[in-house]
Amino acid sequence: MTTLNRLAAIAIPALVLTVTPLAVPRSAAGQEEARPLRPMHTFSIVARDAETGELGVAVQSHWFSVGSSVVWAGSGVGAVATQSFIDPSYGANGLILMSVGKTASETLAGLLAADVHPEVRQVGMVDANGGTAVHTGSLAIAEACDYEGNGFTVQANLMHHPTVCDAMVRAYTSGSGDLAERLMSALEAAEAEGGDIRGRQSAALLVVAAEPSGRPWQDRTYDLRVDDDAEPLIELRRLLSVARAYHHMNEGDDQVTRGNIDAAVEEYERAEVLLPGEPEPLFWHAVTLAGVGRVEESLPLFAEAYRLRPEWRELVPRLVAAQLLPDDDEMLERIVTAGE
Repeated sequence: MTTLNRLAAIAIPALVLTVTPLAVPRSAAGQEEARPLRPMHTFSIVARDAETGELGVAVQSHWFSVGSSVVWAGSGVGAVATQSFIDPSYGANGLILMSVGKTASETLAGLLAADVHPEVRQVGMVDANGGTAVHTGSLAIAEACDYEGNGFTVQANLMHHPTVCDAMVRAYTSGSGDLAERLMSALEAAEAEGGDIRGRQSAALLVVAAEPSGRPWQDRTYDLRVDDDAEPLIELRRLLSVARAYHHMNEGDDQVTRGNIDAAVEEYERAEVLLPGEPEPLFWHAVTLAGVGRVEESLPLFAEAYRLRPEWRELVPRLVAAQLLPDDDEMLERIVTAGE
């Protein structure tokens, strides 16, 4: 059993990852492997937020579904972007190695040493301590660039202009807001600088929590992908706003569970600001108020939700059996007819 496979056996239960074995130098017939030609050319950024410890990676490319192969991150482990003539195993195996204590630099060095064709790869890594590593192979298509900063790397190839990495660095280091916002700003700066010479097609943004919670589904703060769109960054920006709104809605639900109704209402109101014209936050905000007896406050919200989509009226009676509204015919009638 190879060292990497032993590490994989240890790390897989903790990370719940599918491991792609590293390429070996020779095929079964003893012939040198052909140089890979699958071109996932792109620009990307990997980073660790020094204040929160969150880890993230973001990417855009003129290639279908770039997020399904390029972006990798694990809570308390690290983040990886693997691109150019892509080998996704740099992502899967990179996270495994960092999960057992290897630094980003040690991890990338080991993976490159085991690769038959490192000259075609471009990889950026950051570990949970903010250590970084970046590699651009000699056969990456121009314009290619990379930069290793304090807790982040940027990397790009097949760009229209050689200044894309500089633009990404400026945007990330001078930006404000949370990690997702600064990653997004870096992508937008790259596109404004000319971006991929072929144009644009897909984008992705992945941010994970600083420490694993033991519930992996909760550790992905943002996991957004635009697989095929004429303006993928515009769509990714929209999805980020929607995701923030739903974070507020989820927090509102959690506050209701804890009995903090006023705090829940504040969260629902934040979601409504981010999702103007959407009935979802309005309706559940109203349900929360009605469920605790604040029916008068709920009626304008129900009315606006029905105006946006009348079918929401039909949902109200169903909430009684789910114990989200009391079995009170007079109250239910007032709610269902709100705004009429």
